[in-house]
Amino acid sequence: MVKVEIVEEKDQQANSPYASAASSRTSSSVSLSSVDSDTPVDESLLDRIAALKDIVPPTTRHSIVSKISNTASAIKRTTKFAGNVIWVVTTSALLIGLPLALILEDEAKVVAQENEMLAQQQGAQQMVSGGSLYPPTPGSQQQGGQQGLVPPGF
Repeated sequence: MVKVEIVEEKDQQANSPYASAASSRTSSSVSLSSVDSDTPVDESLLDRIAALKDIVPPTTRHSIVSKISNTASAIKRTTKFAGNVIWVVTTSALLIGLPLALILEDEAKVVAQENEMLAQQQGAQQMVSGGSLYPPTPGSQQQGGQQGLVPPGF
């Protein structure tokens, strides 16, 4: 804490480099570098901030500390909850979404194979029945209602 001390003026004038107005006007040998400073040269920023503790009243310090600790704990709880939510969503997506995607891919492969087999069967039927791959033109009609291949010479 701060200690208050009353200083007599006559003691201060005897020890001060600025003791008399006449000596300061006539002598330049006394300089400010001869006055000792109260702050050490190797003082760090953390030491200076710690020294501010005496300036701020205890009730204000307590309210500042409690607000900071409440904010820190709220941030910690929020990040923990967010981490848990992300974990649940990720594991659910892996456990449900990945098998579903694999099943849909397999089903698409089966449908493609079925379509390919159906196309092969239709192609074989057309070759056996003598049909062509191209539809008949409207001007060309078969005579006599014949269908299929007619051997040459008949």
